[in-house]
Amino acid sequence: MQALSQELPTTRPHGQVVEIVVPVRNEQHVLEASIRRLHGYLTASFPFAFQVTIADNASTDATWPLARRLAGQLPQVRAVHLAQAGRGRALRQVWSASDADVVAYMDVDLSTGLEALLPLVAPLLSGHSDLAIGTRLANGAAVVRGPKRELVSRCYNLLLRATMRARFSDAQCGFKAGRTEVVQALLPEVEDQAWFFDTELLLAAQRGGLRIHEVPVDWVEDTDSRVDVVRTALDDLRGMVRVARQQLPSFAAIGVVSTLAYLGLFWLLRSVMGAVAANALALLATALANTAANRRFTFGVTGRQGRLRQHLEGLVVFGLGLALTTGALGLLERNAGTPSRAAELATLVAANAAATLLRFVLLRSWVFHPHRTATNAIKEIQSR
Repeated sequence: MQALSQELPTTRPHGQVVEIVVPVRNEQHVLEASIRRLHGYLTASFPFAFQVTIADNASTDATWPLARRLAGQLPQVRAVHLAQAGRGRALRQVWSASDADVVAYMDVDLSTGLEALLPLVAPLLSGHSDLAIGTRLANGAAVVRGPKRELVSRCYNLLLRATMRARFSDAQCGFKAGRTEVVQALLPEVEDQAWFFDTELLLAAQRGGLRIHEVPVDWVEDTDSRVDVVRTALDDLRGMVRVARQQLPSFAAIGVVSTLAYLGLFWLLRSVMGAVAANALALLATALANTAANRRFTFGVTGRQGRLRQHLEGLVVFGLGLALTTGALGLLERNAGTPSRAAELATLVAANAAATLLRFVLLRSWVFHPHRTATNAIKEIQSR
């Protein structure tokens, strides 16, 4: 990585510094006008010390030489060059090395009104919130954009809320900020290096119970934008699938162990009691252990807050699984009279597979729903 940098300002009117990153790739047509406009606004109207970082990621036009020239001409502006492309890669590189109090980024076309910058960073500098995002989808936002971009954005955010249980309204707006220590702690949890980077960062923050502040923005679409909206949306969808799959290996491993333990207990208990009673006791014992293991390893929930509620709700899920497996045994006995142990085990394996699918859906969407676990995490922190 090459960099032309000026030191972070030593004069801090309010004792705090905000570093604003502008990631660019082949943006020579708009870079100079945007950076001069941003710098002029910050100098005249922004009450905190600032650093603007132009993060060029693998431009093949004159973007990098132009960024170097701007860094040499404007105070508190620096330029960083990465050999590989990727907006997420550029943000990760700059943010991970920043010693500012708050790090932010905005798209180079400055589609978002700069008047929203102070409301974006103020709750971070005060310590009220951990991350902040501009939103075009909340009440109070004023947005001018074409129907294709409107449709893609709304569909993507709707899918994000439906499948990932996202509680933030606009994952794609290129106007975000975070407390530096919080962002740097979250970066190892984020894999994406391109457009899904900030969505994944927000999802990681939500899982951790962090506060995400939203600012309705004025936003005007840049009709000359180099961003391929459809391709970006498809990349985001692939990122969503990858994040969702991260929970499945842990759940599957716990499920295999639980199923083997359940079948082993059933086999042992069946020699001293009836099939229904043996099934209930074996399922109860393994359900308690299953809920505890999934709480910690699949859904990443720790601490005492909410633990009793989650185990009680886990017992409700156990009851549904018990109904499925007991019903399957009842059907087997009705059709086979006195079935063999092997037939009973085979029936329970099939019924337990359906119960396992139901368990995953209920644990993810109810027992360990992100909104509820985040609330518990905040209570845990406040009780310390």
